[in-house]
Amino acid sequence: MRIWIDLTAPAHPVVFRPIVARLRAAGHEVDVTARDYAQTLALARRLGLEHRAFGSHGGAKRTRKLVSLVSRSAELWRFARRGRYDLAAAHGSNDLAVVARALKIPAVDMFDYEWATLQHTVGCRPARRVMTPDAIPPERLRRYGVGPDKLAQFPGLKEDYYLADFEPDRGVLDELGLDPGRVLVAVRPPPDVSLYHRKANRLFPQVLDHIGRDPNVQAVVLPRTEQQRRFLQWLSLPSLVVPDQAVDGQSLVALVDLVVSAGGTMNREAVALGTPVYTTYGGRMGGVDEALMRAGRLRPLTDARAMDLVKRALGPAARVRRDPGILATMMLEAAA
Repeated sequence: MRIWIDLTAPAHPVVFRPIVARLRAAGHEVDVTARDYAQTLALARRLGLEHRAFGSHGGAKRTRKLVSLVSRSAELWRFARRGRYDLAAAHGSNDLAVVARALKIPAVDMFDYEWATLQHTVGCRPARRVMTPDAIPPERLRRYGVGPDKLAQFPGLKEDYYLADFEPDRGVLDELGLDPGRVLVAVRPPPDVSLYHRKANRLFPQVLDHIGRDPNVQAVVLPRTEQQRRFLQWLSLPSLVVPDQAVDGQSLVALVDLVVSAGGTMNREAVALGTPVYTTYGGRMGGVDEALMRAGRLRPLTDARAMDLVKRALGPAARVRRDPGILATMMLEAAA
């Protein structure tokens, strides 16, 4: 079977790395495309995931997003029509959804946050299968045309699957020049350019100011965009470390004492790897995070001064490791 996978955000190379490996090991031919957005291309290269790059992110404005969708979809249409693919899959790529529909390729749309309304309105209806964690109530997906025949839900977090074979590399601490004697914090800014995150996140600057001036702390901030990187460097807060290139984010999350993130993937990676984590997310809470909060595995933060900035004992974390082959099989079933 010929399979096309599209990567459009930094989380996608790590999500699809083990899935691509399982598909190829089973004898399938897999082609990967990727969008130039944040660290997506750099992470794909770092993980040895061969790909062809098409297009870039449209930015924060809705009109520019639409222009980007049209132009990148046109590029992908020219690419995919020559491939004669039997299946296409992505984690929330509207470009793939549009092209797969036009070329009548069975498509899988995978995601773990249900309130990205525009994204799912475009992506879900043309998909043959929609894959989500089972923590998302199915009734929340009906507005996107997802009924029982289309929906396939998997147990746990997607992070449980792609981190199943992961062991942290302590070299990342040396690479970033971190002092293990200080409280180490990994920080992820809000997704400023995402349509589903329009609400201003006033808490996050307070978090940066609080930890960035604490001499007992070293906080590695992983910006999403070049604009965020320039802003963080302009702040010049003494306890903030802003890497100049893509880093081994999973090892960093596993080895720090605390994670503070306004996004979703890093929060869930911390949960999966057993690292204490606060969320400063300012948008509507999704079913996955709701479930993690009820279980006490994800802590909401409303006051920067409430952070528990202490060293934690590093040892083998209690982890749930799930077989990525389960996700690969669920995807393949869409082509049947």
